[in-house]
Amino acid sequence: IKSSFYWCYVLSQVVGGVATQYFGTKSVFGWSQFITAACSLLIPHAADMHYGAVIFLRSVQGFASGLTWPAMYAIVGYWIPPVERSRFMSSFQGFSIGIGLTYPLCGFIIANVGWRQVFYTTGSIGMLWCVFWYLLAYNTPQEHPRITPEELEYIELNVSEDIKNGQGMRVPWRRIFTSMPVWAIGLTTFGRIWVHYTFIMSGPEYMQKIFCFDIQQNGLLSGAPFLCSYLSSVLFCYIADILMDRKTLSLTNVRKLFTALSQIVPGVLVLLVGYLGYQIVTVLILWFVAVTFITASYAGAMANIVDIAPNLAGPVLAFAQTIHMTASFVQPLVTGFMVTDSQNINQWLHVFGVSSVVAISTYVIYQVFGTAEIQSWNYPDNDPEISSSDDSAVIANQPMIKVEPGLKFDDDDDD
Repeated sequence: IKSSFYWCYVLSQVVGGVATQYFGTKSVFGWSQFITAACSLLIPHAADMHYGAVIFLRSVQGFASGLTWPAMYAIVGYWIPPVERSRFMSSFQGFSIGIGLTYPLCGFIIANVGWRQVFYTTGSIGMLWCVFWYLLAYNTPQEHPRITPEELEYIELNVSEDIKNGQGMRVPWRRIFTSMPVWAIGLTTFGRIWVHYTFIMSGPEYMQKIFCFDIQQNGLLSGAPFLCSYLSSVLFCYIADILMDRKTLSLTNVRKLFTALSQIVPGVLVLLVGYLGYQIVTVLILWFVAVTFITASYAGAMANIVDIAPNLAGPVLAFAQTIHMTASFVQPLVTGFMVTDSQNINQWLHVFGVSSVVAISTYVIYQVFGTAEIQSWNYPDNDPEISSSDDSAVIANQPMIKVEPGLKFDDDDDD
């Protein structure tokens, strides 16, 4: 039942990239969330019928959820000027708030009302969210009926013309599949997802079996780090933009620095968690710190997708996500193979050791092959001269044009 979600989640990534390229983020993301919420409402009834019905609904949820990340990335290039991208990427960590609130909420509901109400509650919240999405979300600034002229002018002046003209362009899948920077992003985030799922999937079982926490304590302690994650992602992304804006580091080095923080630090800490054994307070502190540092990826490799292909962020994310989200079901399978006695702390040490190795070794690939240069296949006209900048990606390191309200530009002014 658990794995059915993730198999279909991985399989739908490329579908999400293609669909978004043609139908836009508003439709693809909105409908995917609607379907996911509807399935949530139906799961309690499916459970009364047959476990096969639950597997079917979870598969549908996985397929629909797999469309969301390519859809989200596709909108960034049109709305967000390059020097603000890192800060904007922190908004994607909103899911951490959802995880952080859902764990304790579900623990409370199950303990006091029953498991069925968990699905009714989350499904209803999802349906309500869809209403706001369709009222407020638009694919491009030009489509938004309530955007101010000043804001529209500001975005248009600071977003490359090639990006604005790239909507609906043909996806060069062969060039994407053979791009080493794309593979570097996919493989390094495979390691990040692996260590992340060690905490969110294996973590609650570890706390229950080794530390003997009850379901409410488990929900609170498992969810709290993810609430901190959102705040840390905002901080990391803000620092990344400052480093880039002040030209302290090139954009490539900014991305590599924060990718290292998101994988090497958690990779070391997860290993220490295994060796610390029953030192509960110390383990929980390291647990919080590790989950917090994982979010640095949103100023690193995850933001790098938009750097190298702002016109094709959806399809590129779909391909990279197909690679790295395989960790979402492989990690639980490997854990199940290694942990035959969930109360044996030595077996858990092996789980944490493997997670550490995967997180750190995959980062090395990104360190070698990662770059922030815009790739030649990103452009509609495939003009290599536009993309042959240094690793600061030129556009991303230009100071932003500040537009004062009412300021007019003379087209004949050579200055």
